[in-house]
This record gives sequence, C-alpha cells and structure tokens, in this order.
Amino acid sequence: MATPDIDLIILDFDGVLTDNRVYLLEDGRETVACHRGDGWGIKLIQQAGIEVLILSTEQNPVVSARAKKLDINCIQGCQDKGEATREIINSRGLTPSRVMYVGNDTNDIEAMCYVGHPVAPSDAHPEIREIATNVTQAAGGYGVVREIADWIVG
Repeated sequence: MATPDIDLIILDFDGVLTDNRVYLLEDGRETVACHRGDGWGIKLIQQAGIEVLILSTEQNPVVSARAKKLDINCIQGCQDKGEATREIINSRGLTPSRVMYVGNDTNDIEAMCYVGHPVAPSDAHPEIREIATNVTQAAGGYGVVREIADWIVG
C-alpha cells in the first residue's frame, strides 16, 4: 500500500484490537487480550501527526482502560457507526477521503463505505473484506494496527 494522506484513523475495538474473543471471569467481569505491537503502532501513527480513536459498539470498562493506556479518544456504546463516523469527521472539519476506518464485521459496513480508506483484518467477515481497499495480513488482535503503521510511516 502506498502511504496515503490520512488525517484520522478510526478503529473498531473487538476484532481489530482484539481477536474478538472475550474471557469471562468467575465474578462476571470480562477481559480481553490486546497485542502490544498495536500500541506501538498507534504511537508511531500519532507521531506522524495522525489522530487515532476507537469507535466501539460495546460499553465496557476494558475498552476505556485500553484507550486510556494508549492515550487515544474512545467512543463506546455506538449503535450506528456510520452516523457516528460522519459526525466525527464533520466535527473535525475533515474530508472523508482522508480518513481510514478499520473494521471487522457487518456493523462496520456503513462507516467503511463512507471513508476513503476502509481496511479489514485478514479474519474479518467476508462482506467486510470485500469492501475493504486493503486487508491486513494480521488477524484481529494480532498486530493489525502495527501493520497499518508500517504502511503509513514505513
């Protein structure tokens, strides 16, 4: 992938920053596994002057905790990712063609169709891989964002 002109990267959480599994503890709390390389990838992308944020359907403290650790904005409990993506882009005065959206499942379709750079992990739902302009070699939770950072910053 040639280095695109991107001002913003919007990441789904489950299935992009995680492998889409959830671990349920005895007390009912949920936990997930994230790839440390994605954290480094986000840092590299931020150093290139590109904003990164998480847009998640889930409303879960684990999402907030990861976003806080990565020092990125996080929007949770989003039921309409297409509308939310439009609002995010408009509120920042950006052009959709300069935005990347990384999603893995059918609730990401509208958002991915709105932006100029729709990207999917290798294990994304077939409909998502079909509309993505790029598909990572990495599966969700296994360095997707780190791979994207290499595309962008080399």
